[in-house]
Amino acid sequence: MFAKLKLLMNPRNKDLRKRILFTFLCLFVFKLGTSIVVPGVDTSALGKDLGFFDLVNAMGGGAMEKFSILSLGVMPYITASIITQLLAQMEILPYFAELSKQGGVGRAKLNQITRILGIALAFIQGYILSFTFIKGGSVMDYMSFSVILTGGTCFLLWLGDQITAKGIGNGISLIIMAGIIATLPSMFKDAYEALIIPGDLQVTLFGITKFIIFVLVYLTIVLAVVYEETSERRIPVQYANKTNSMYGANKNYMPFKLNSAGVIPVIFASALVSIPGLLAAVIKNEEFSVFVSKYLTLSTPVGFILYLILIFVFAYIYTFMQIKPKELSDNLKKQGGFIPGIRPGNETVNYISKVLVRISTVGALFLAIIAALPIVFGMISNLPTSVSIGGTGLLIVVGVALETYKQIESNLVSTEYVRGRRRR
Repeated sequence: MFAKLKLLMNPRNKDLRKRILFTFLCLFVFKLGTSIVVPGVDTSALGKDLGFFDLVNAMGGGAMEKFSILSLGVMPYITASIITQLLAQMEILPYFAELSKQGGVGRAKLNQITRILGIALAFIQGYILSFTFIKGGSVMDYMSFSVILTGGTCFLLWLGDQITAKGIGNGISLIIMAGIIATLPSMFKDAYEALIIPGDLQVTLFGITKFIIFVLVYLTIVLAVVYEETSERRIPVQYANKTNSMYGANKNYMPFKLNSAGVIPVIFASALVSIPGLLAAVIKNEEFSVFVSKYLTLSTPVGFILYLILIFVFAYIYTFMQIKPKELSDNLKKQGGFIPGIRPGNETVNYISKVLVRISTVGALFLAIIAALPIVFGMISNLPTSVSIGGTGLLIVVGVALETYKQIESNLVSTEYVRGRRRR
């Protein structure tokens, strides 16, 4: 770690430092935007308890709580990504499925469609939220509110693109991570106030003990995510035009991560769980609102189980979207490679699929357990909803931070390799 930091501070890596600085500057602009309040909103519409909007607020860095122009964050884009990827992967729309198979050009078109759909969803969600924030307004008031929030989402998508192109890491993921980090201090403050109740010495000590256990649970989450993200299953590969001696030979293998989907299943599941709450806000039906609050929030058993099921589903879907056994088998065959003991062709495809199913099951189960820990702890300890959601956010933060660190490390290694070749 310190060796990498020393290497980063080397004058020869000035370009990488500029990209990291640019990323921090963009994230600072994002955080600054969360403090700009939408003109004309009813600031008494929501109190400290955001109810249905706790999840959206956590993902957006507290923007919803402040009635910010960035209240929607990038959640509409995440929802649009879920829709387009499901339509493409399950071949519900042949055009989307065809685009996903056309390489970089097709993926660029699909991403453009996703952004357009995300902007449309942002406008719809903004219009829904306008009825919550503006009381007794005209149609133009609701429309202007929707346009402002849609503009905020468009700005964040542009900002994410700038980070991806000129900074370091995935821009959209880093914006989500920065938003969650911004809410972590208040989350720990809420947990402290809820667990440590002023009273006699025995009550206070018991509260302090519960808070220490709470902190240890979160440290366990961090360590578990690091372990999961670095674990992989290696399948040995041999090539017909290469001979491997028993001693001193470099073994070739295909590495499959235990959780190839990363934290995407958690982000997608969180986005879908928040949709019923948004619908309850616009419908304003008391029975439906009570139904959502009782059954479709993370703090309820049904909502909790639904959340875990969605994590499993998206873990499988995203893994097979990232790693396609058929394409992998074909590429291996073209290069003259094969898996020892497995025939090329359909047998290789079936073998890779079985391996992916097995490791995805373990990875999804591991991911679900880590995501469930803070929610279960919150149910047992009667902690505020913001605390359990903050725990899920911490899972996303660690996963994105690891991916960004790997990208920085890769840049450092490749830069040193190029310079080493030039010296020769």
